Amino acid sequence: MTLNMAAVTVDLVLLTIRSGGLQVLLVQRGIPPFEGEWALPGGFVLPDEDLDTAARRELREETGLDPEAGHLEQLATYGTPGRDPRGRVVTVAYLALLPDLPAPVAGSDASGAEWRSSSAGLAFDHDRILADGLERARAKLEYTSLATAFCPPEFTVAELRTVYETVWQTTLDPRNFHRKVTSAEGFVEPTGATAIRDRGRPAQLYRRGPATLLHPPLLRPSR
Repeated sequence: MTLNMAAVTVDLVLLTIRSGGLQVLLVQRGIPPFEGEWALPGGFVLPDEDLDTAARRELREETGLDPEAGHLEQLATYGTPGRDPRGRVVTVAYLALLPDLPAPVAGSDASGAEWRSSSAGLAFDHDRILADGLERARAKLEYTSLATAFCPPEFTVAELRTVYETVWQTTLDPRNFHRKVTSAEGFVEPTGATAIRDRGRPAQLYRRGPATLLHPPLLRPSR
């Protein structure tokens, strides 16, 4: 496909926590350019679509995942000349935070889809887009409640702490973290139920609260 005028695409940075690590959803391209190489899922915006609609459609078509299963937001716009060998293409990237989900099913122009923890050497400029998405996720966990987007509807404080430790790649003090989380107004709410995790003692279950911003923020430890 050769483009004679500027076109607009959407690309998706989809993050989840699987097998104890932070993973990104990648698709193997089934068509040129970069056929056979791994890339972020995405595609061209159709004439009758707005950007958000295109992002949700691409998520469904290329992975079979439900866009309502987690958090989806615009990340940034990328328009460096030559980023796409087919012509002048500007892409609007989206960041999605999702709870642990089954293996995705490839569709549309993707020949494969996988959750991966290692992702260097992606097609187009997707290494840069992914790096920006990872930093946005790490930063937003400091001052918003989006960490709960990685969790199931009901979770323990220890499970929430694992999200922070995994995304920030650090170790947090359990007691200090519990105090900060439960004292942040509207961050989490107790369900009144308990659950036993990993053969331990019963732990209280929480759900995401109504707050979207954390006061004070959970500051990321320096590395």
